[in-house]
Amino acid sequence: METQIFQPNQVQAAADLLRAGQLVAFPTETVYGLGADATNEAAVKQVYAAKGRPSDNPLIVTVTGPDMVAQYAQPLSDQAQRLIAAFWPGSLTIILNLQPGALSKAVTGGLKTAAFRNPKNQTTLNLIAAAGVPLVGPSANTSGKPSPTLAQHVYHDLKGKIAGIVDDGPAAVGVESTILDLTSDVPTILRPGAVTEEQLEAVIGTVRSNHHKVGATEVPKAPGMKYKHYAPDAQVYIVDQASDWPAALAWAQTQANPVGVMAIDSILAANDLPANAEAFSLGADVASASHRLFDGLRHFDLESPVKDILTQGFPAEGLGAAYMNRLNKSAGQVHFKK
Repeated sequence: METQIFQPNQVQAAADLLRAGQLVAFPTETVYGLGADATNEAAVKQVYAAKGRPSDNPLIVTVTGPDMVAQYAQPLSDQAQRLIAAFWPGSLTIILNLQPGALSKAVTGGLKTAAFRNPKNQTTLNLIAAAGVPLVGPSANTSGKPSPTLAQHVYHDLKGKIAGIVDDGPAAVGVESTILDLTSDVPTILRPGAVTEEQLEAVIGTVRSNHHKVGATEVPKAPGMKYKHYAPDAQVYIVDQASDWPAALAWAQTQANPVGVMAIDSILAANDLPANAEAFSLGADVASASHRLFDGLRHFDLESPVKDILTQGFPAEGLGAAYMNRLNKSAGQVHFKK
């Protein structure tokens, strides 16, 4: 299969492929998603095959807004309506109870709920409108690898496996959306993202967090709760404190293979990197680091022979919660120890 690259003014051609049951990757403000007609079970099953994704890992349903959600979910609660008004379009995914039989088990993982998202990307909103159906939208990468923030990342992983990619440049946020479960007694964050717990509580009151890893026999309610995610080929080590960097770089100097170093500019400027280290800037702060994290992991996967990557940690608060959630999964919870 030849994978076509579409520009934003070519969404009609991409939508025609989606209506024909083909797979097309699309841009969002977070990462690139792998699109298929969410109402076409055969097309949805192709998503799992193309990504190598476990079939019990439910998919996010990407929509143009609440009117499209209403076709599939049960009537929206007051909380849901307030969240939609505050954060859509944007980086918030909401888990809702479904109308009976509204979406296939291939979308929901066999659950009676589904996760809905309205992305803040006009090209993709145009694509969904042209297709006339919601799209499933997991990250457009090989399952378990770093999420794609550029069309080139998608092409590397999925060329020949999908019909097309809509290229709208780099993703602005760089980490996936916050997932909030509204079907539990207390609204619960299942995956942190750019919309923070504090922002959610300002709109609907008390919110709790539940980022536990789902057991082998459980079906996860949201992506990222059960299976390995975001991991490059090299081993990632999290460097927790600025004061740990001299020891980390001294360790890097003893390694036989090149070592990647991902940190903000002030850390890179304050430390002498050994000759066998390759630096990748995470910018100025946690916001830019979140934006560049997957890009850096992809860089070392695709363009560098490193076997280990030292990566800067941040306090797990605000946007840092999303950053550390992804980084801990990339590293397999491995932190550098002096």
